[in-house]
Amino acid sequence: MQAVTKLTPSSTQPLFQKVCVIGLGLIGASLAQAIKDNGLSQRLVAVDRHEPSLEEAIQQGLLDAGSSVLSEVISGSDLIVIAVPVQAVQAVFIDIKNAMDSGLLATDCIITDVCSTKVNIIDAAKAVFDTLPVGLVPAHPIAGAENSGYHARRATLFVNHSVIICELPTTSHLAIKKLSQLWEAVGATVMPMEAAHHDSILAHTSHLPHLLAFNLVEQLASHDDNLDMFRYAAGGFRDFTRIAASDPKMWHDIFFANQSAIVSALDEYSVYLNDIRQLIIDKDSTALMGLLGRAQAARRHFGHMLASTPYTDTSAMSASYNITPSNTVSGTITIPGDKSISHRSIMLGSLATGVTKVTGFLEGEDALATLQAFRDMGVTIEGPDNGNLTIHGVGMNGLKPSKTPLYMGNSGTSMRLLAGILAAQAFDSVLTGDTSLNKRPMERVATPLREMGAVIQSTGQQGTAPLSITGRDSVGKPLQGAEYDMPVASAQIKSCLLLAGLWSEGTTTVIQPEISRDHTERMLSAFGYPVTVDGNRISVEGGGTLTGGDIAVPADISSAAFFMVAAAISQGSELTLKQVGINPTRTGIIDILKLMQADIRLSNEAHVGGEPVADITILSSNLVGIEIPEYLVPLAIDEFPVLFIAASCAQGRTVLTGAKELRVKESDRIAVMAEGLQTLGVDCTVTEDGLIIEGKGKTDSRDVNNSHAVFGGGHIVSHHDHRIAMSFAVASLRASKQITIEGVETVNTSFPGFAELANQIGMSIDVISA
Repeated sequence: MQAVTKLTPSSTQPLFQKVCVIGLGLIGASLAQAIKDNGLSQRLVAVDRHEPSLEEAIQQGLLDAGSSVLSEVISGSDLIVIAVPVQAVQAVFIDIKNAMDSGLLATDCIITDVCSTKVNIIDAAKAVFDTLPVGLVPAHPIAGAENSGYHARRATLFVNHSVIICELPTTSHLAIKKLSQLWEAVGATVMPMEAAHHDSILAHTSHLPHLLAFNLVEQLASHDDNLDMFRYAAGGFRDFTRIAASDPKMWHDIFFANQSAIVSALDEYSVYLNDIRQLIIDKDSTALMGLLGRAQAARRHFGHMLASTPYTDTSAMSASYNITPSNTVSGTITIPGDKSISHRSIMLGSLATGVTKVTGFLEGEDALATLQAFRDMGVTIEGPDNGNLTIHGVGMNGLKPSKTPLYMGNSGTSMRLLAGILAAQAFDSVLTGDTSLNKRPMERVATPLREMGAVIQSTGQQGTAPLSITGRDSVGKPLQGAEYDMPVASAQIKSCLLLAGLWSEGTTTVIQPEISRDHTERMLSAFGYPVTVDGNRISVEGGGTLTGGDIAVPADISSAAFFMVAAAISQGSELTLKQVGINPTRTGIIDILKLMQADIRLSNEAHVGGEPVADITILSSNLVGIEIPEYLVPLAIDEFPVLFIAASCAQGRTVLTGAKELRVKESDRIAVMAEGLQTLGVDCTVTEDGLIIEGKGKTDSRDVNNSHAVFGGGHIVSHHDHRIAMSFAVASLRASKQITIEGVETVNTSFPGFAELANQIGMSIDVISA
């Protein structure tokens, strides 16, 4: 075919003067279309053996010229994209070298490819060129589609997909920069990677699955009853083997081109296949459930870990609440399980000897992060299934090193408590989290752990995550028991040190300035580990054991707090919350609301799994402002955002002091709540360690339910803090206009189903997903 030319002037400043795409299959044609649509090249030409595709591309205005002969169209190109099968690349390199030698191409022309193997591409270039061209940039877009060929092209094919670029020592920085700009301009994310590593990764994640799919279809087709095999094949077979419909010639070439990495991946897969075969033969239920459970959880977990999110995207405001004001709430509801106890049931159940069965487990994002971490360390955990878990404990010394950093999502509790456990283990470990968690202070646990002999490295001048922890095998000696006088009352710091003390030589004692949550002490005792409590001194001796048992997780009082305040501030309300945990170190919310003259009643008190529980009934109340006693602050530290809503609805001033801890939660909860309250028309003053709120409530004999509006309407930014979002949702019960709250997807970290439950009792929350 003779070269055909059709000139189309560019209306924008192009990144390249002339791009030549060699191969108009799915990837080559899609990239050509994306370059055309985004005005990235002044001229666009192509080389392909299929003349009808070239003619159609020119006719449709995609190409300025096209030919089956490279030398007819390549002259003056400053970018060449090779999009042919891997085995054909060396022949293309020969044509490119001839064009350079004849002066058709500059020697610094950028040359790239889109092949799924890289080492063989580099080897092919070495075989053709005397020295590797300075413009050679091997690349691989991780994108595709079921259909192939020119007609399957899509300009959006690469949007939100990764493109791997192999930066060679011989390549100019300008070539790498310009090619990266091209891929980013068509919507892709550029990732650098060494060529051999790329081939190994792709062998496992792409080439091996295709090989297995082809092989499974061949296996079934070879059966005498193959017709029935395919007729009754379930959806799993169809989904898995869909990729066996891919181009056999292309995959034939890839399998040979990446031979070494694919054979290695096959060998490794064979080991895993033999292992699961033996588990089935042995009917080893525990081990098989562990393998299947880890695989199921990992399928979901790694996607979030790679995106640095806690299972929901907290880096972008992808969900909002639009809330229409309502006046009253009523009914009887059950609140999800306690998050603090759910965390600890996983941790201690995993370290115990024997089986631990958990009921009422909170299937929120934070607790799931803890669960995944222990799966990553080799613990078999069945569930969660409607709040039920079965944990097959590995004993005090049975944890195994994770092959990847342990990802805590947005859970500060998970990270700080695990730091204590991991500081005592034989192996090295790394703890990381999402963007928000990685900004929160971790030296508060790292410093006292170092006093016990831990080798732990935080990040940056602020001492944040990721945390790198050196195992005891490398250190050469166990942790040493220590006495630590905590500067602030913190259940997380206390629990971290007590957990580290389980493996330490001697006694570990934590002295707290005020009472803080004692779930760790209670649960250690429930698992048979002695804990000594002498006033504010809590001690454990190292070297003991934990014994598995049954754990019933009560409803979370921190989650119940939102509904307690909702009923107290609204008109004609009566709301009962079933079997809520009323651990005396957590009832600050009840004590403070009662001081504000809230009508709260407890009934059906009992003990479940060592924790006191009760039904809590709340009625509409005429709240009054108070000075909150500082001794109650640690007992209600997580509930203050919604208490600020209650204070706004109270008559008179409410003053909070001694709450500096609120500034280092998921957000600076003092500053963020003050910002939101002011947006809704409430006067408040931020202090160094608290907040002063001028309540807008009134006591009036003609308005016994105090039902007038306190808040206006407005737009609230939650800073992706779940408690901020839920607190301002409660404010809608005393609002005059609609309230919109941005960044509410993190509510699932602690209270999955919050909006649905709120609507069930009379609120009107519309969840908007972007």
